[in-house]
Amino acid sequence: MTKFTYKKYSREEQKALAIWAADCAERVLPFFEQAYPQDDRPRQAIEACRAWVRTGVFRMAEIRGASLAAHAAARQAIENDAACFAARAAGQAVGTAHVAQHAYGAALYALKAIVASDPVNAEVKAGEERHWQSQHLPENLRQGIMERIIIQRQGKRVVIKIQKGEGF
Repeated sequence: MTKFTYKKYSREEQKALAIWAADCAERVLPFFEQAYPQDDRPRQAIEACRAWVRTGVFRMAEIRGASLAAHAAARQAIENDAACFAARAAGQAVGTAHVAQHAYGAALYALKAIVASDPVNAEVKAGEERHWQSQHLPENLRQGIMERIIIQRQGKRVVIKIQKGEGF
């Protein structure tokens, strides 16, 4: 089994990634909120992520709790893939406060939500969202991150994945 070594990001880079991850998750949050208007766990996760960026105060119990709550909301949304992936994007976004690489997960799940929301136009919509994601990353982080977020057509399906490896 291959062991991955995580790239080290500066605190400022990690905060920039957290903002980007929260933005990615927030763009697809309506898929969840329209399906589950009484459940604010994914929104609370995004808000916890933004609070960490603003204040710099890191409380593992709060970050972990917000992430786990968003992922629990995703598990309860099993009949609606777009909503499920939107909640997962929020859970990953807040996790960026702990480990910067969780930002990749927020982008990945946001793209999966886009694909699930419109399977007929999935490839075009995912490409547009990936372009938006790229344009909203700081330029110094853009290439290294976006080259790992892959959109592939496999038969009739569009698959989104993260290419892990050295320096991930």
